[in-house]
Amino acid sequence: MRQIRFGVTARALAVLVVLGLAIFPVYWMFVTALAPDEELFRSTSVNLLPDFSRFGIFGDALADGRVARWLLNSVIVAGGTTALSIGLGIPLGYALSRFAFRGKAAVGLALLFTQMLPEALLVVPLFAVFRRFDLLNSLHGLILADTAFALPVVALILKGAIDGVPRELDEAARVDGGRPPTVLARIILPLIAPAIAAAAVIAFFSAWNEYVFAVTFVFDKSLQPASVGVAGFIGEQDTSIQSIMAVGLLFTLPAVVFYLFAQRYVVSGMTAGAVKG
Repeated sequence: MRQIRFGVTARALAVLVVLGLAIFPVYWMFVTALAPDEELFRSTSVNLLPDFSRFGIFGDALADGRVARWLLNSVIVAGGTTALSIGLGIPLGYALSRFAFRGKAAVGLALLFTQMLPEALLVVPLFAVFRRFDLLNSLHGLILADTAFALPVVALILKGAIDGVPRELDEAARVDGGRPPTVLARIILPLIAPAIAAAAVIAFFSAWNEYVFAVTFVFDKSLQPASVGVAGFIGEQDTSIQSIMAVGLLFTLPAVVFYLFAQRYVVSGMTAGAVKG
């Protein structure tokens, strides 16, 4: 019994250490944002406790219309990219998993090949295409560019999840008169809910943190996402370190909240899939 308790305690301590290492950078941003100048540049000691009397710096950051606009643009781009990637990735993954057609292997290799190309290599040709179709300096154009990079990953993740669903379920549904769209919607999707949630998280973070396309395709500062806005915000000479940390923390929190929200659905989806399987 003592060995079992010791093993449980050791695992709990290991989890707490890993959790602390993951959370500490965010906590340090919070502490630095609330630190006065004399404490920030003091080299003799470090204060790990935040000064809540200076909490108004976050209100001042949000009061700056640019920061709120950047965050809103990032939410629109990341949300649009996630929705479009999942909407296109589900039928693409289903087709690659369940149907045999000419060139199927080539399509799979092409999806893998797209992940070998860096964004910087595609900026110039994409810029020419976007200018031809009047997609520059717009959020929907940026959503399309981000989706082009997120969709292959999403499709391959969903294909792998659908591969794990027994084909007997498809056949039983077809015997009852179910067509492929019905089978996908009523049989497959509930069982691959964890994979959909995981793919959504990947697509969201890919678009939320994307910088190269955003800084190249969007010229109007009112349309810039937070990844570009914060980078420019850091370069301003009259901006204090506390303000930079406050804006950086505001940029980080929505992504963390989305991850926690999606994680709950990953767990519930795994439970539902286990029961239905």
